Amino acid sequence: MTRAAFTSRSYKRKKAKKAKKASKKTRDLKREVKAATEEKRLAQLAKDKELNEQIKQQAQAKAIQAQIKQLIEMNMLDISHGNIAYNFTDGTAVKKLTVSDKIQRQLANGLLSIVRFGETGTDDYAVIPSVVAEKIAVRDDSVLVSQNEIQEVEEDDPYADYVIPDDLMW
Repeated sequence: MTRAAFTSRSYKRKKAKKAKKASKKTRDLKREVKAATEEKRLAQLAKDKELNEQIKQQAQAKAIQAQIKQLIEMNMLDISHGNIAYNFTDGTAVKKLTVSDKIQRQLANGLLSIVRFGETGTDDYAVIPSVVAEKIAVRDDSVLVSQNEIQEVEEDDPYADYVIPDDLMW
């Protein structure tokens, strides 16, 4: 063999080896890119799923608030013609509603309840039946302000017609 042929063969081997090495690098690089792309796609899917869950929870909370508002609006009693002050507590504050005598007795006996009504930050209250207040409390008990326990009046009670005033001083 001649020296030129030998050098040519070794040159071809070196070139083939180099091409093979470059091909391997390209395949490794493609695998890395594919793995990084897949990882990024999975991270984006997880992020989208979490965002969708938050949106779903917000929509559900908004629907519950709309249900509560509708229950209150449909069942609230008109207390605008009242002449008796009824005191109740909202957290640590003592509040006052002016109600009629009949509504005052029903509030004291637990047949009616007081709920917070209106926009957030306002002190608007509504008087509703206790049955409806229990339905509201299942959805969101922070709306319920005052609810007395229902007191059964005995039919043969001789003092049933006598009301004990809530502002009685001894």
